[in-house]
Amino acid sequence: MADKSKSSKSKSGLAEAPPHYHGHRERLRGRFREAGDAAISDYELLELLLFRSIPRRDVKPLAKSLIEKFGSFAEVLGAPPARLAEVKGLGQGAIDEFKIVQAAAGRLAKGKVQKRPALSSWSNVIDYCRTTMAFAEKEQFRILFLDKRNQLIADETQQTGTVDHTPVYPREVVKRALELSSTALILVHNHPSGDPTPSRADITMTKSIIDVAKPLGIEVHDHIIVGKEGHASFRGLKLI
Repeated sequence: MADKSKSSKSKSGLAEAPPHYHGHRERLRGRFREAGDAAISDYELLELLLFRSIPRRDVKPLAKSLIEKFGSFAEVLGAPPARLAEVKGLGQGAIDEFKIVQAAAGRLAKGKVQKRPALSSWSNVIDYCRTTMAFAEKEQFRILFLDKRNQLIADETQQTGTVDHTPVYPREVVKRALELSSTALILVHNHPSGDPTPSRADITMTKSIIDVAKPLGIEVHDHIIVGKEGHASFRGLKLI
């Protein structure tokens, strides 16, 4: 059987040159191998992912259109599958690849937090929160449950709300902490607007949880808000 990887012949019998993007793919892979991710842009990193699921097409225009639509590499990976499917030329295979990479990034970030005192690896806690929540399109309220050594017992999403509101029930938060024998909490939620500045409702809700938890010996170490524009720490802002 003929080797299909070689240049095919045209009707005139002359060998046809391979598509221009074949050489581009090898050059981009080579640049990544030699210089790492610092040498490539967001759209080029997307190209590298798209190469796997779209083997016979120039994917540079598609990668650029994804960045234009969603804003950045991280926002493309964090976009809901339904919104990704709206992009012409992006099939389910590519969407699956994006979601696999997103899940892998979350696992890597969580691995840096587990089995270590959370308060001594604060930058890893922030990185994990941003990786898992900063680019979500709906508000999520998450709790990191810690033991007496401030090591992570459990990480749970308690509520998922709308684009600007998540219902939180302080007694349910504390009830779950007691079930897990947790003595300390780190509260986390995201602002899909991108601005992590705490709202008055955020401040009131945090105070309510502290008021219920404190008499039972459960400390709220911090409440972290993450967004595309960064993060805010209640403790850092002296709100708790």
